[in-house]
Amino acid sequence: MNNSFLFAAAAALALSGCAGSQNGGTDETPVTPELTQVWKTDTVFTGSESTLYDPSADVIYVSNGNTKAGEKDNDGFISVVNTDGTVRNLRWAEGNLHAPKGMALIGGKLYVTDIDEVKIIDVASASIEKTIAVDSAVFLNDVATDGQQVYFSDSRTGRIYALATDGSYETISTTNTGVNGLECHAGHLYALDGEGLKKFSSDGSYTQETINTQVTGGDGLVILNDSTFVASRWHGEIFFIRGSETTVLLDTQAEKSNTADIGFVPGKNLVIVPTFLKNEVAAYELAY
Repeated sequence: MNNSFLFAAAAALALSGCAGSQNGGTDETPVTPELTQVWKTDTVFTGSESTLYDPSADVIYVSNGNTKAGEKDNDGFISVVNTDGTVRNLRWAEGNLHAPKGMALIGGKLYVTDIDEVKIIDVASASIEKTIAVDSAVFLNDVATDGQQVYFSDSRTGRIYALATDGSYETISTTNTGVNGLECHAGHLYALDGEGLKKFSSDGSYTQETINTQVTGGDGLVILNDSTFVASRWHGEIFFIRGSETTVLLDTQAEKSNTADIGFVPGKNLVIVPTFLKNEVAAYELAY
């Protein structure tokens, strides 16, 4: 037996020991990503725009009232849905909500964008305890948190803001045309805008790097790890991004079913899809 054969065998064995799939197997080739519908609610919502999973209560929040997404018409409300698709409380929070969109949880408070304001809802009482007017805001959209502060986007002005828990805020980025979906992971802020998926530096300067140019004009963003993402486009597409590869997971454009600001239930690998004008919420199990 020659030395080159021994080296090749050892290398192959080492590679096989490092490879694995998300399903716990030992396949070297990653599982082809796919979505399988698990449940869909009845058409009980009104312009269901955003979904957010609350792990502490094991429920899903749904923002509603976006059929006229830029009008202060006081028809907005937040619903609570169980992870099996049953509606726990259709109008959990309402009153002084117009077109609530993105949501984030921090310290027992639900932060919600509402056109040109951020509403802070106390989860225990389901009541708005504070309203923060954002100067020069036009169309506030998504919200995310890193556990320390809250970030929110303005799709019309291309701005991203950082909001402290004391209510003070600052503009951290101004060059993000059509920016919408935001998410935080491992100390970094990520955003979807007209150029694609962007990652911001964690050193306080928020220097941006475009890491995917296939999904432009994205709406919702789920981060599975440093190089794996699920992103939606409002008009009816959901994409799986793994490294340099982008795959279409779902296309409901023919049914005119929107895929707005998606959420994620990690314990069940459920992608939660608000269908906006279809007035439903659907859940799909993700295999990858």
